[in-house]
Amino acid sequence: MKFSTFHLFHRFDGQSFKDVYDYHLELIELAEELGFDGVRLAEHHFRDYGVAPNLFTVLAHAAARTSRLRLGTGIVVLPLHNPIHVAEEAAQVDVLSGGRLDLGIGRGYQSFEFEGFGIDLAEARDRFNEALEVILGLWTRDTFQHEGKFYRTGTEVALAPRPLQAPHPPIHVAAVSPETVTMYAERGLPILADPAAPFRKVVDAAANWRETAARAGHPAGAELVVARSVYVAPTVEQAREDQARFEAAFDRSRIFNAKSAPIDPKTGKAAQGFEYYQDRYLKGGSVTPDFRWEQLEVIGDPARVIEQVTLLRDAGFGNLLCDFGSTRPMPLDEMKKVMRFFAAEVMPAFRAQEG
Repeated sequence: MKFSTFHLFHRFDGQSFKDVYDYHLELIELAEELGFDGVRLAEHHFRDYGVAPNLFTVLAHAAARTSRLRLGTGIVVLPLHNPIHVAEEAAQVDVLSGGRLDLGIGRGYQSFEFEGFGIDLAEARDRFNEALEVILGLWTRDTFQHEGKFYRTGTEVALAPRPLQAPHPPIHVAAVSPETVTMYAERGLPILADPAAPFRKVVDAAANWRETAARAGHPAGAELVVARSVYVAPTVEQAREDQARFEAAFDRSRIFNAKSAPIDPKTGKAAQGFEYYQDRYLKGGSVTPDFRWEQLEVIGDPARVIEQVTLLRDAGFGNLLCDFGSTRPMPLDEMKKVMRFFAAEVMPAFRAQEG
C-alpha cells in the first residue's frame, strides 16, 4: 500500500491566502521527509472552501521544493477547463518535476462553480469525456486535430512540451457509482474513490473495477486510489474523543450546502447525471459519529487503523489518499504531529510486508 496526503487548501477565518499556501507547502515538504509516496491537491473556485484554482501552478512550485514525492491532482475539474491547456500545463509540470506527475481528473459537482464559469452542470459528463479524449490525443500522438461538440483545435497541433513519462503521466478518474466505475474500467482507466462514500461502496467499486478491467482484457496491476479522512491516536478512546472535539468545532454548513450541491438552476433539482449526490449536500451532509467511526473514516489507535488500511488494500486499492484534517482549523505543529504519528505507527506495517 502506498500513502499520499490530501490538500484541500481550505481557508479558515483569520487566514490570508498566503497563510494557506505556506501551511500546505510546509506539509508537502514534511510528507516527503516522512516517507509518504505522494501528495494530491484539490481544485475549487470562488470561495474559501478551497483556494487553489490552478493546481499545476502549485505543483510546479512544490516540484522545486521536493525531489522524490509524486505530485498529483485530486482532482482537476475537466469541464471547467480548455483541455488543451490541461494537457500543456500537466506536461510542463511532468517535465519540471522529473516525471513525478499523477493526473487525477473528474467532472466536478458544485453548481456554484459551474455557474461562475457559465457552464451548464448537466453537460459535465459529456464535457469531461470529450476533454479526456483531447488530452489523451495530444499526449499520445505526434500531431492531433479535434473538432467536437465542446472543444476544437481548429488546426492540427503538436504538443510542446510533451510529458516526460511514457506514454503519459498516470491518470486516475474520480468515480464510485457502479456505472461510472464500469465505464472507466472498460477503458483501463484507474479510479480515485470518493472520501464521502462508505467503506462498503468503495470496496464494491474496487471489485467492480478489477473484474470489469480484466474482462476487457486490461493487464492486472493498475493502481487504484481511495481517499479517506484519516486520524490515528495512541488509544481508541483518545481517537473517539478527538473525533467528537473535531466535529464540535466543524461548521458542516460551510461545505455541505446549496452552493456545493449539484443543482440545475433552471429546475432547482439535481442536475442531469448527479442524482446520486443530491441528498448528501442538501441534507447538510449530516452523519452520526458512529457512522463516521464505522463506515467513513480511517480512525482509531494504530492497530485499528492498520486493520482498516489492510481492508482497503485487500479490496484492491494500492494507494491511500490521507486527508488528515483539511476542514479542521488545526495549528501547523499539531498537524505535523498527526502526520508524524501516522508515519511512525502505521506506514511501517505495510512497508515491512512489501519488503
